[in-house]
Amino acid sequence: MIDGLVSGRLVGVAEQREGKNATRFAVAKVRATAGDGEAVVVNVIAFAPEACAALLALDDGDSVALAGALTPKVWSDKQGNTKPALDMVASRVLTAYPPSGQ
Repeated sequence: MIDGLVSGRLVGVAEQREGKNATRFAVAKVRATAGDGEAVVVNVIAFAPEACAALLALDDGDSVALAGALTPKVWSDKQGNTKPALDMVASRVLTAYPPSGQ
């Protein structure tokens, strides 16, 4: 596991889901740009209520910065080309919007 900070733009909208024991969490995809200009897809899951609320308040294309545990992955497209990806368990979410209730 790698502690990391990733910034990028939300792809689609975040979804709230419910796991076992009625635990709620949010999932999202973020498109980040690597140093070489290539896009990297970050698959995000958040369990902390504040992080979930911040993700769920965003719209497609909104800028976001995430802090949490990263796991590097590789996936293959339809042509068989391998692409990098990251899985992140986000503990903090920073957006340009104030937290709800303010």
